[in-house]
Amino acid sequence: MPPSSVDLQTLQERAWIGDAVLCLYAREWLLHREIHSRSLRTDLFTHFTSNHFLAALGDPTHVEAEIGVVYQHQGLAAAYDHITQAILPLYLKQIRNRLRGTRHQTLLAQLDPGIDDPARSV
Repeated sequence: MPPSSVDLQTLQERAWIGDAVLCLYAREWLLHREIHSRSLRTDLFTHFTSNHFLAALGDPTHVEAEIGVVYQHQGLAAAYDHITQAILPLYLKQIRNRLRGTRHQTLLAQLDPGIDDPARSV
């Protein structure tokens, strides 16, 4: 049975909020690392928040909606914790694989999620 238009609208609204929270998390997380290349930081941000990446975790709209629900019911710190636990590990794995063998070897050490985690500063 297909979802009603009300259910679809609610899902999209939650995903819209979740997308904003994910973008904020990604920006703060990247700013806590010493990535001097603006183009690399932009590339890392774009990958973190892309539907292509989120599709590895499930339907991107549902992934973002889940973030939105956590944010709306439990606040920003809980949403950041959710992202840290449910999304960041796969992101780190993919980025490490992408950067391996490139000139960005020193950056790999900075991608440790325990260092200046934005969830800790909220």
